[in-house]
Amino acid sequence: MVSGFQMPPQGFGPGSQPEEDGEELAFMPMPSGMRTYSPHLPDIDDPASVAPALATLNDIARACSICAQTGERAEFDLSDMGAQSRALLAETMGQGEVSMKLRGVPALMVQESVFAGIWVLAGAGVDKIEVAQVPGASMDRAFTPQRAAKLDAAEWKPGVVNAPALLAELVDKSGQFATNPELHVVNLTLLPHTEEDLIWLDEALGTGAVTILSRGYGNCRITATALPHVWRVQFFNSMDTLILDTFEVTNMPEVAIAATEDLTDSGERLIEVLEAIR
Repeated sequence: MVSGFQMPPQGFGPGSQPEEDGEELAFMPMPSGMRTYSPHLPDIDDPASVAPALATLNDIARACSICAQTGERAEFDLSDMGAQSRALLAETMGQGEVSMKLRGVPALMVQESVFAGIWVLAGAGVDKIEVAQVPGASMDRAFTPQRAAKLDAAEWKPGVVNAPALLAELVDKSGQFATNPELHVVNLTLLPHTEEDLIWLDEALGTGAVTILSRGYGNCRITATALPHVWRVQFFNSMDTLILDTFEVTNMPEVAIAATEDLTDSGERLIEVLEAIR
């Protein structure tokens, strides 16, 4: 005789639950929308009419190789370029994964091209392309206070529990960074904290001059604080749900930096586009 313990469980699986009229089983939507690179070849009738743009693209490709080997930045001023050449450059560059908003004078909008490590910068009196792991202005301006850091003077409210200890850790690592430039991460997702803790930390750390959005499989939002070398780095999935919330003590979070291999690949791909155009 087979005992009930050995029998297959009943009341589970498809068809085991009663269905009500007009109701359908709802599934959570699956992640989607990953951004990928797809080559695009501009349509040009007369290459001679856009010779300045082609020459600049060739110089940019060479600069990618140099930057990958030595880390040397290169800038290309586009403000005096003719309309046809400028349009070709815009079409060729496209829009990549990383964009930045740099406050200051002049305020700058930065857009990474589809070629990693090639950045398009625009602002009042500024129209240029920079080849670098990360734009120089984003490093120079990052921690310029737009909202000053109050540190321990931040208003204490009921519900603030662990934030002062986290602030002390960040202030200590920030102060040591010049002599000990090692990445330090405070993972809020894994640490106990209250909503009031996050509000208090935001007031205590203030806001810097740089905001970055990195789009890929979901989004990564990066905000400079007014405390040197301290960044707020938040990862969201493709449904815009926060899945990782951290503070990073570093010059620039790695997710915003074009790797050496990326720069080498960008130079090679840009040469391929040039060969196809010509």
